[in-house]
Amino acid sequence: MITKFIKQLFAPKGSAKPASRESKKKLRVTEKIVSHKAHAYPVKKHGINPKYISEAAVMVTRTLTEAGFEAYIVGGAVRDLMQGLQPKDFDVATNARPEQVVKLFRRARIIGRRFRIVHVPHKRDLIEVTTFRSADTSDQEVDEHGRVLRDNVYGTLVDDAVRRDLSVNALYYDVKHQTVLDYHGGVNDLQDQTLRIIGDPVTRFREDPVRMLRILRFMAKLNFTVDAHTEDAMEECKPLLGNIPQARLFDETLKFFTTGHADASLNALQDYDFTQYLMPVLHDVVQAEKGAEWVHRVLEQTDARVNEDKSISPGFLFAALMWPKIEQRWQFYQKQGSPSIVALDQAITEVMNQNSDQVTITKRFVADMREIWSLQPRLERRLPRQVKGLVEHPRFRAAYDFLLLRAQLGHLSETGLGLAQWWDDFYFAQPEERAEIITILRSQPAVMASEGPKKRRRRRKTNVKKTVTEGASE
Repeated sequence: MITKFIKQLFAPKGSAKPASRESKKKLRVTEKIVSHKAHAYPVKKHGINPKYISEAAVMVTRTLTEAGFEAYIVGGAVRDLMQGLQPKDFDVATNARPEQVVKLFRRARIIGRRFRIVHVPHKRDLIEVTTFRSADTSDQEVDEHGRVLRDNVYGTLVDDAVRRDLSVNALYYDVKHQTVLDYHGGVNDLQDQTLRIIGDPVTRFREDPVRMLRILRFMAKLNFTVDAHTEDAMEECKPLLGNIPQARLFDETLKFFTTGHADASLNALQDYDFTQYLMPVLHDVVQAEKGAEWVHRVLEQTDARVNEDKSISPGFLFAALMWPKIEQRWQFYQKQGSPSIVALDQAITEVMNQNSDQVTITKRFVADMREIWSLQPRLERRLPRQVKGLVEHPRFRAAYDFLLLRAQLGHLSETGLGLAQWWDDFYFAQPEERAEIITILRSQPAVMASEGPKKRRRRRKTNVKKTVTEGASE
């Protein structure tokens, strides 16, 4: 007992605490995995064409290796290159510490708390550089559920391969020698089109539950299947997503629906019953009558825009995904006797308040969504005194596109497409043509779409005695 106390008393500051039973178990699993040696695949085997590799990624790896460090392109970029796909992002892994990386590149900066990484800008590209992580997880800072809160312990290339989530993402490309290093059978899994977690799936999902969402995204993007062991662990661990910060879940939601595989991603979410954990309001929408059809049509159009290299507005996208629920409450308040615009405002406030604790949408996007929704009844009514001001509204084009979407998907009356065409004609008309269109509009019956029950106007009673008295006093 005295000897143990003396050892603890004179132990150096910052030394690791004795590993718990759970930590020792993790280390035994890690040691078993680390014993595997990397399989090196030459060009003839991996088939990567260097011309598809980002100039920025080549520059970063070359600069690091010339400075005496190891550096590899890693992760999804290698996976996509081996499948003949053009990666959108390139990540680099190195044994250089973040402080050493920053010194080698102008305008580079360290970001992150959970695990520090370096962003290296080069022309229009941004390369994410990570330092090899240690396989020893005993010094990690975790919460009560096992989720890693901070992990800035560095290791070797072999250690780093253990810490990768999926075998198909644990592939390292050596730019200089044009070889792919594979520590965990990732190349075979690529050939078999299988997603497999490295190590014990339950442990890895407890470390970071978002890994389950990543697997679903890769299923949608790559059309891969999940191995049985990983699939069972996903079913067991899905409630852990309730402990993830909402801001991070929102980032994952954007990745699901803005990368060109939105419709397939929703199918994967529904097949594995994850929709309620990623975006509860979307789960409610797809359960409603015609809600699933609306959402799938919206996501199909979103995918089409991405694949045509057109821009995507997150505010517009989320306004569309949540619309069936907004529309349902809008109709409810109109039946209660509220005027159209008032009823819509009530519906928006109710739905947004209900979901404020479930999905944290950036305030800028929320403002866009509210304006797109609020303009809908005004676009439907086409009041002559308002139409000119509406086309000059900053969100008119988004609101018009939304109106057109509603018309195309049958969420307007039979004259919906004609209404959308009228706004299109008015928007592109010259000033004198607009004046003529407004004159014609004034001669037509007012459009009172979605106004709800029309209230009878009470006739004002005139106090004759008071009027006469007031007139006499003057």
